[in-house]
Amino acid sequence: MLSLGQAIILGIVQGVTELFPISSLGHSTILPRLLGWHIKQNDPFFLIFLVVTHAATALVLFIYFWKDWRQIISGLIRSFSQREIKENDTYAKLGWLLIIATIPAGVLGLLFEDFFKKLFASPQLVAFVLILNGLLLFLAEILRRNKKVQTEKGSDQRIAKIKWIDTLKIGALQAIALIPGFSRTGAAITGGLAVDLSHEDAARFSFLLATPIIGAAAFLKLPELATQTGSSAIIPSVAGAIFAGIFAYISVKFLTKYFETETLTPFASYCVILGLSAFLLFLFL
Repeated sequence: MLSLGQAIILGIVQGVTELFPISSLGHSTILPRLLGWHIKQNDPFFLIFLVVTHAATALVLFIYFWKDWRQIISGLIRSFSQREIKENDTYAKLGWLLIIATIPAGVLGLLFEDFFKKLFASPQLVAFVLILNGLLLFLAEILRRNKKVQTEKGSDQRIAKIKWIDTLKIGALQAIALIPGFSRTGAAITGGLAVDLSHEDAARFSFLLATPIIGAAAFLKLPELATQTGSSAIIPSVAGAIFAGIFAYISVKFLTKYFETETLTPFASYCVILGLSAFLLFLFL
């Protein structure tokens, strides 16, 4: 069981770490162990809490980028009615790019769900993976140097110039975030940088991509998990969702500005330091 205070703390952590490239599942696994909370990560009560807070994050992202989603949805409808995807139709192309990038994680998540759940229950393993996440972010910055950046006017226009195969690569890299400790945002931004997007555009594409992939996963699992828990899960889950939503909004607002000029390096350092510290600490706990 989660107390109301624990639910609020974990909701805040979810709202921040889902969008910062530092792994929300990693923090949800490590933090309770560090604080001495007796929480079983595979318990249905805790899983429904995570699903509800993820759903809140997805909803906030959808609202934040509503103007974009309205154009993307219109573009997808337009491409269906015309039975073609025109290269100069920015939002139709962007909509299909998001669909393609969602496929790898969706397929792997369905096929190996039980395997990934088992990893979630091991804080020491997750701490080690968090170190790997930091190294991945460092590698992304090293490989990004001296690469040509797209110069088309407008972020959505630049993103829509991505090749279809490059979008699939971003989606495949994002799928590693199914392993707790790897960040979905970090992996997606790394993929974007690898195909010559700027930090700003890679982050924007990552946030747009987060809405369908987080939202679909959350809303598909919610009915299933709800039948496994009682009414006692409602208050902590709602409280966690509210705070997750508030801090998700603050986070996305901050990060969209941050990545206009800054890099992944501070987050890489944070992940390595936290992961290594937690890993060594868990050896003696």
